[in-house]
Amino acid sequence: MVVAFVFTGVIQPELKAAQSSPVSATAPSWNSSLESVLNLMDRTEKEFRGAEASFVWDQYQKVVDETDTQKGKIYFRRAGKEVQMAANITDPANDAKDVLFSGGKIQLYQPRSNQLDVYSTEKNQEEFESFLLLGFGGGGHEMLKSFDIKYLGQEKLPGGTITAKLALVPKSDRIRNNFDHFVLWIDARGISVQQQIFSASDYKLARYSNIKLNEKLPNNAFTLKTNSSTTTVKH
Repeated sequence: MVVAFVFTGVIQPELKAAQSSPVSATAPSWNSSLESVLNLMDRTEKEFRGAEASFVWDQYQKVVDETDTQKGKIYFRRAGKEVQMAANITDPANDAKDVLFSGGKIQLYQPRSNQLDVYSTEKNQEEFESFLLLGFGGGGHEMLKSFDIKYLGQEKLPGGTITAKLALVPKSDRIRNNFDHFVLWIDARGISVQQQIFSASDYKLARYSNIKLNEKLPNNAFTLKTNSSTTTVKH
């Protein structure tokens, strides 16, 4: 069984009313308990229609002691019962990529090579969506089906945002063989403004900013800019 997980813009066949106001640094909406944080995320899920954010993704590899950084924009939306995600990786410019998750498949377009890679997720779509929406429109108690969760207290991030810090350990041995554990930083809106994924000695850190919830998304956000010369490879 293959689960595709999009985090740094690379597909890993083995297994990240309008509310855009700034988050208060002094008024967290939980009471220092796991249950209150999960309840907050549940309320956000009920109202969630879509989101847009800027991101910085860092991937650290201990073997070479290097960190690769990618930057861009990410979009989420609900389309009927389906959750769709699109990411535009624009920095570094020489490795720009567009990623789209929709209709039971992940599409990865690389303009430099003009190649479109297509990965089917139909057999594992529910599981994939649970990873995709971790802290980004997904319900809090829904995570308990797949993770053992611990509340690690409050933490103030650079910029002053106060967050609730959660540690998640996958219940599935298969998933835990690829990802040891996850850490989420949840803000007062019930959204994960920072995520960290640990795998053996490596980790991936995602930081989100300029988050807009339930606002109108760009018309072309979920359209890949392929052309008649694009090479398509199905996996």
